[in-house]
Amino acid sequence: MTEAPILIAPDWDLPFELMCDASDFAIGAVLGQRKNKHFQPIHYASKTMNEAQTHYTTTEKELLAVVYAFEKFRSYLVMSKSIVYTDHSAIKYLFAKKDAKARLMRWILLLQEFDIEIRDKKGAENLAADHLSRLENPHQDKFENKEINEAFPLETLGSIALKDDNTPWFADFANYHAGKFIVKGMSSQQKNKFFKDVKHYFWDDPFLFKNCADQVIRRCVSGQEALDILKACHSGPTGGHYGANYTARKIFDSGFYWPTIYKDAHDFVTHCDICQRQGKITQRDEMPQNSIQVCEIFDIWGIDFMGPFPSSRGNKYILVAVDYLSKWVEAKALPTNDARVVCKFLKTLFSRFGAPRAIISDRGTHFCNDQFTKVMLKYGVTHRLSTAYHPQTSGQVEVSNRGLKRILERTVGENRASWSDKLDDALWAFRTAYKTPIGSLI
Repeated sequence: MTEAPILIAPDWDLPFELMCDASDFAIGAVLGQRKNKHFQPIHYASKTMNEAQTHYTTTEKELLAVVYAFEKFRSYLVMSKSIVYTDHSAIKYLFAKKDAKARLMRWILLLQEFDIEIRDKKGAENLAADHLSRLENPHQDKFENKEINEAFPLETLGSIALKDDNTPWFADFANYHAGKFIVKGMSSQQKNKFFKDVKHYFWDDPFLFKNCADQVIRRCVSGQEALDILKACHSGPTGGHYGANYTARKIFDSGFYWPTIYKDAHDFVTHCDICQRQGKITQRDEMPQNSIQVCEIFDIWGIDFMGPFPSSRGNKYILVAVDYLSKWVEAKALPTNDARVVCKFLKTLFSRFGAPRAIISDRGTHFCNDQFTKVMLKYGVTHRLSTAYHPQTSGQVEVSNRGLKRILERTVGENRASWSDKLDDALWAFRTAYKTPIGSLI
C-alpha cells in the first residue's frame, strides 16, 4: 500500500480528500487527491485507541478518526480545501448542532480553522480506510506518541513571527479595506481564503467591524482592550462571574468580536480567583425539576423568600419573583418576611406587569394567610401551592434563587453586610445572562 509507484506528490491547486473510518479498537485514514476522476493516495495512517477511547460512542469514534486525520496531515490541509468521506452521516450534522457533548464541541472547535466539506460514503466503498481501521499495531514507534492526540498543537509552533506583538489580528483585513493593501507572498490558496474572509469585514474609520454569522455587526478588538472587555463581562459590577460560555455570550451581546473569544473566556474563568474559591453544585446533587407549561408572558409567576442574611441597611430577606415564560426576575431586599411586605410587593408587581393568571409559592406562613388571600381574590389571581417536601413544583424560582445567591456570593466583599447594595447589579447580571431554555436574552 505504501510503495513508491502508488503514492503521489500533492498538487497544491487541487482540494485534498480524506477517507476516514473507525472500528472498535483502531482508526484509519487515507489522504489523497482526485486527478482525472481517479482517487490517488498521498499518505496512509492508522492508530490503535487507548482503553478510554474504545468506550466512546460510535459517533465519537468516527469524529475522533477525522480529528486524528487532520492532526496527522495538518501540514497538507491547513490552508487547503478538504473533502472528508465517512460512512457515519451523523458527523455532517454535528457542525450545525448547538448543543452536544463537551468533547464533541471541543473537537468541532478544533476543526473550525479548516475548510471542510463532509460527504457520505458507504463502508463497502471505503475499503482502504476500513482496512486500516482494523489493523492493530503492536509496535510502538519511538518517534510518534502511542496514544491518539485529540488536541492540536499551538498555532505558534512551526511558524515564524513576522509581526509585532502589538499588531492586532485583523491588521491585514483593516489594511485591505482602508487602503486596498494586500500582503505579498501569499499562495493561491491563501489568497482564496483571504478574500473569502475579508468580505465579512468593513472599515468605518477608525474601527473595523465584522458582519457575523448571526447577521449582527460587531466591532473587532484585540490585545488589552479585549482583555478589559472580558474582565468587565465576567467580573465587572454586572458580570455575575458566570462560566466561559455565558461570559462569551455577554461579549457577543455587547457588540465585540475576536476569533478566540471562547478560548480566552475559558482561560479567564479558570484563573478567576473568586470563581475558583467557590464550590458548585453538580447535576448529580440536584433534584429533577419539571417545567410548567404556560401560554402567555407574565401569566404565571413563582415567588419565594431568600434568607435570613446578615443585616444590610436593615434588610435581612430577599423576595424573588420569576415569570415562568420569559424567565424575567424581580427581586427586592426586605427587613421582614411577613404577609404585609409580600402584599405590598405584589401590588407593585401587578401595576407594572398586569395581574397574572396564577402565582406559585411554597407553603410558608407569609404566603398562606388571610391578607394574602384577600389580595389574590381582589385581583382574580389563582394561588398554587407547592407540595410539601417537593420544592421542584416551583422549580424556576428555586433556580433563580440559586443564581442570584451565587452572584452575590462572588460580588460582595469581605463585608457581608453590603449585599443589599449589590442586589441591583446582581439582578442586572442575572437578567442579561443567556438563558438556555429560551435561547436568548430577556
